[in-house]
Amino acid sequence: QVQLVESGGGLVQAGGSLSLSCAASGRTFSRKAMGWFRQPPGKEREFVAAISWNGGSTMYADSVTGRFTISRDNAKNMVSLQMNSLKPEDTAVYYCARSIFTYIVTTMSAFGSWGQGTQVIVSS
Repeated sequence: QVQLVESGGGLVQAGGSLSLSCAASGRTFSRKAMGWFRQPPGKEREFVAAISWNGGSTMYADSVTGRFTISRDNAKNMVSLQMNSLKPEDTAVYYCARSIFTYIVTTMSAFGSWGQGTQVIVSS
């Protein structure tokens, strides 16, 4: 499995922005779709965004569409999540994940490698 490490989390006021990064080590994540999931305290992990292996397709949860942008740089073994217009309900631990497929499948079972998560807190 690819080793994934998220970074960029922190505290931000509602309406602000954060950019999360996910770096792979040990193996590249090229030629597999990548995704972001999040888990608020006391709630189940949920899909946020995904990008196909070559960046040609993206998909977003309804709750974040228009505010979040996923991107990838395969040469750097990195995927990013730009989060704008943040809301308190975006507060969660955000996880980077590598899919077992080249194309986007949004279920957790489609992702075989996971990072340790990075905390995002959006204050009112």
